[in-house]
Amino acid sequence: MNRTAMIGYLAAAFLTFGTLAPNARAQPMPVSTMTKAQAGYYHFKVGNVNVTALSDGTLAIAPGDLLTNVAPGQVAARLAATFQATHVHASVNAYLIESGKRLVLVDTGSGELYGPTLNKLVASLQAVGYQPGQITDILITHIHTDHTGGLMAGKHMVFPNATLHVDARELDYWMSAANRAKAPDNKRKNFDEALMKVKPYVDAGKVKAFDGATELAPGLRSVPSYGHTPGHSFYVLESGGEKLAFWGDLLHVAEVQLPDPAVTIVFDVDPVAAAAQRKRAFAEAAREKYWVAGDHIAFPGVGRLRADGDGYRWVPMPYINDHVAPAAD
Repeated sequence: MNRTAMIGYLAAAFLTFGTLAPNARAQPMPVSTMTKAQAGYYHFKVGNVNVTALSDGTLAIAPGDLLTNVAPGQVAARLAATFQATHVHASVNAYLIESGKRLVLVDTGSGELYGPTLNKLVASLQAVGYQPGQITDILITHIHTDHTGGLMAGKHMVFPNATLHVDARELDYWMSAANRAKAPDNKRKNFDEALMKVKPYVDAGKVKAFDGATELAPGLRSVPSYGHTPGHSFYVLESGGEKLAFWGDLLHVAEVQLPDPAVTIVFDVDPVAAAAQRKRAFAEAAREKYWVAGDHIAFPGVGRLRADGDGYRWVPMPYINDHVAPAAD
């Protein structure tokens, strides 16, 4: 894959500033620095449920080449206001939920598709103490391959014991030969990569499609958020009166899209619908003050939104390390 294609497809990958922690009971562990895109993880709790942010790495990309529905100079001005230049380092995040006897992943990173600074998810998972074969369920927000590329390593299933959960609209769209044939030449690789990464699980009977809003496990449900792709879905975890929404690709360039949710990106399948979903989700999250997790918000990607004029401001979960070191002899 050439550099232009790689950067273009990672339209679904941007960050904002942040560290992390959802509540006073958060129980984090130290996270590796991301300077060289090492494996990284961060533990916290949502009510009584253990959740871990897992880093797949980062990639340098140029927001000015990717964002649409923007005024001249808008992207550069927003990046400068957050002390960044024309290129930023896009985070690619996934999340592990420990739900009873089930180990649930939300998305799987990029695999080998986007270069050596990514494909760190398995190492991050192993650093937490789990092996890919222990994952029982994978919640796919959408089938863009910076979210599903980690499913396969060549012809080998990375998560051989997992059931994939994905909206039926998303599965039907990307598995369709007719949709591929109608796509512009420069978009057909997206269908080819989807077939390469997801179809082996379909063929093995390991994909369970759902239709819109669906309860997937106690306290864990899907929420339709169609726009970025035809079946793009949020996943909502609720426990002990607390709530965390996994946003997938609702937000790509926080520095620009938080103050102006109307800004879209070149790989939105339906940019008008994607912008409408973002406006609705931002308003609800700010109003209800629940936690959100973004696959492309700066690792670990968890925080809250606060209304700020006509836009919003990201309030990252504060870093807490409550591990008590053993007393010195």
